[in-house]
Amino acid sequence: MTPIAAYHAGLLCEAVSRLGSEAAFEVLARARELEAQGRSIVHLEIGEPDFDTPEHIKRAGVEAIEQNYSHYTPSAGIPELRDAIANFAAKLRGIAPWKRENVVVGPGAKPIIWNTLSALLDPGDEMVAADPGYPAYASCASYLQAQLVPVPLLESKDWRLDLDELSAKAGNRTKVMVLNSPQNPTGGVLGLEDYRVVAELADKWGFVVISDEIYCRTLYGNDFVSIAQLDGMRERCVIIDGFSKAYAMTG
Repeated sequence: MTPIAAYHAGLLCEAVSRLGSEAAFEVLARARELEAQGRSIVHLEIGEPDFDTPEHIKRAGVEAIEQNYSHYTPSAGIPELRDAIANFAAKLRGIAPWKRENVVVGPGAKPIIWNTLSALLDPGDEMVAADPGYPAYASCASYLQAQLVPVPLLESKDWRLDLDELSAKAGNRTKVMVLNSPQNPTGGVLGLEDYRVVAELADKWGFVVISDEIYCRTLYGNDFVSIAQLDGMRERCVIIDGFSKAYAMTG
């Protein structure tokens, strides 16, 4: 029985009905069916790098298993890994290093997004996010019974935010604002002028910014900037990043 059928049969909780699906994986499944039939497919559905995991990473994984690094770790991640991430992430963004205590390692970015939003959003809170956007944001907000407030990305601005509408939609009920740059699915890239408006709004209304920067190393023709570079935003934002897109470690 599928989850939806189970819900309608009264076996699952009502909250399950509020979970959205990521249709890109449904398209991927269909694309792979066509590939199995010998069709040539250009994959534009999920954020899957078109190269394999580098050899030195695969070797390190194999060696770790052989050396019995397969037991429980601290829930926030191996301390030495957190140190390395704190230093690398800060250097990549041109800012002073974070501390180990500022880093949490998870089994992918999506669980971290879920954990962060579930820690911040109560029923009725507002979450401002770009539209179109990564489906997981809206799905989390729906499950948590928060109100999603979409702000359009404009093709006329190379898929950047309508800053006037952003300013109009943020307010005293805004608990979280989600940013994603470089952006999924449009490829739009935010600049410091966009982030300055967000920072002013965050200071005015007191909300938390979640900045999903998973594609920060997949950038062509632009210099990557992060909202964490602005004064005061290190303390008011959560940076989402990971190994999947840059190093082909999605699985």
